[in-house]
Amino acid sequence: MDVTATVEAPVGVEKLFAAVADLATYPQWLNIVHQVTAEPVSSDGKSAWLVELRGKVGPFARSKRLRMVQSVCESPSIVVFERRETDGRKHSPWVLTARVGTTGVGSNLTVDLHYGGTLFTGGVLERLLADQIVQGRERLLTVLQA
Repeated sequence: MDVTATVEAPVGVEKLFAAVADLATYPQWLNIVHQVTAEPVSSDGKSAWLVELRGKVGPFARSKRLRMVQSVCESPSIVVFERRETDGRKHSPWVLTARVGTTGVGSNLTVDLHYGGTLFTGGVLERLLADQIVQGRERLLTVLQA
């Protein structure tokens, strides 16, 4: 599954990038991200977070815990987070790529999310994300303007 979302913001690229480059900020503006805990920076210099996702579609609720690592960070233009668990087991890939650019009135954000697993089937994740994208855009703008 691949999902792309965009938003324009009346703030500079540095401020927008700061909001999306740190997963700890996501619970402030994206309801599906229930909790994020930063881990100590690893010996290879990569930042990592334990992320708990929670979502509900109708009577169905799901939660998922992921360990996400910031695999690319080129401030203020692109940040990439990838799932990297430390339990030695094989896990479905999750990759979130956020690109920030300049516009005439501020900046824009394009987020691509790739999920390569089968836990969320039948369009459940797509429906959940569609709702979250709409709500998240408005909440992100509110956080950025505060």
